[in-house]
Amino acid sequence: MKSVRTWVRVVALCVSAGAVPPSAAAETAGNVEVGQAAAAAQKDLDASLRELSTLRERIAAERLPLSRKLADLEQKVSELRRRNDDTLRALDTGSLDFARLESEKKLRQEELAYLGNLLDEYARNFESKLDISEVQVYATMLEQAKQAPGSIDLTEDQKLDRQLALVKESLVRVQDLVGGKRFDGSAVDPKGAILEGQFALIGPLAVFASTDGRTSGLALPQTGSTRPAVRPLEASINAGLASIVKRGMGILPVDPTRGSALEQLVHRASLIHIFKKGGPIMWPLLAVSVLALATVLERVFFIMSEKRRQDYTALESLLGAVEKGNMGEAARIGGESKYYVVRALGYALQHREKSLSQALLYANAQEIKRYSRGLAILDTSITIAPLLGLLGTVTGMMHSFSLIGGELGAPGAITGGIAEALIATAFGLTIAILALLPFNFLNNKIEAARHELEAAGNQLELLVRAPVPGIDPVLTARPAHAGA
Repeated sequence: MKSVRTWVRVVALCVSAGAVPPSAAAETAGNVEVGQAAAAAQKDLDASLRELSTLRERIAAERLPLSRKLADLEQKVSELRRRNDDTLRALDTGSLDFARLESEKKLRQEELAYLGNLLDEYARNFESKLDISEVQVYATMLEQAKQAPGSIDLTEDQKLDRQLALVKESLVRVQDLVGGKRFDGSAVDPKGAILEGQFALIGPLAVFASTDGRTSGLALPQTGSTRPAVRPLEASINAGLASIVKRGMGILPVDPTRGSALEQLVHRASLIHIFKKGGPIMWPLLAVSVLALATVLERVFFIMSEKRRQDYTALESLLGAVEKGNMGEAARIGGESKYYVVRALGYALQHREKSLSQALLYANAQEIKRYSRGLAILDTSITIAPLLGLLGTVTGMMHSFSLIGGELGAPGAITGGIAEALIATAFGLTIAILALLPFNFLNNKIEAARHELEAAGNQLELLVRAPVPGIDPVLTARPAHAGA
């Protein structure tokens, strides 16, 4: 501020000096005053410079703390930004984890619901498998297990515990049933009185003996009651049943399977039983199978016989005689040989005057016809056996559907019709498959025989040259064999 005022004074003196006319005195006075003003201005300038230097020092002294403070603030801002990024990242990760947990929770709930349905179905099936004498033993546990899925007073863990308790008890029951099981219970005697006693489960048979020892017999279900009815048998049999129930061991005086075990043993893996179950269509299938089997056996024996008759020495002798021009000898060898190739070549030589090629074709066709005998029967069997099986399927299903529409209380007959359909189809397909294998084998043998005949015929035609018109080189060379 002082320097500004000083410069203002200098400017004012210069202006006033320019406005007054110059004179010597005035000039001297002005010079003095200008010098003073310059000195004052210089003084103010120095003061201003010192003040500026002081300000610069103060600014320099204050800049370092401010710079440090600015650096600290920038570091804090960076730290806050990093924390913000970490927070956003953690928030995104938490959102993904939450979504995954929600998905897993939903999946576990669905699995729990599915498991609950399975356990509920298991409980109902378990109830249907119980013997009438066991119902009173498992009644409470069964009722709790069946009511657990629909109960609103139970937690999911409690529902599952009740259902699993029945499963565990059923496993214990299976272990107890091995070799027989005894347990206490009550039954109704023929007079309608309720008796306390003990049951014994032996296979499918339930036996009851009262506590007082007066009543014993078979435990059978009765309509409208959860308690079994006691059906006494003969006195000796009842005494044996009571002894087994009381002691837990002994000889059972009755057949617990009521004859079904013996029937299963007799008919198990019986082809005759399966044949009878197939229905009336099985007889045509049997005829087709016998016919196909007879054809296969005849063809196998034929091929074995032809293989034994193969005589390559005779073939070489015949071709050697032809090569030498001895047609009569070659024809004789062909007529006496049992080898079909030599026989066909001999027939062709005997009829060579007309046409050797046509004679070879005819002889080959006759031999191939012998090889092809019976293949039509096999081909028909392969085609007709599955069709007969399908016909048995249709008739069996028709029988089953007629029972379904008219008599729903005969499940055994319904399944019997379905079994008839399946057995007929299986037999038809089996016959076709078993006949197809020898059919292809015989076709390969026929092709091999045809190839062998054609190869021998081509070799014969190469050896026998076509005669020149008017001259027969074979006849001129071998006049003694002209008749051959």
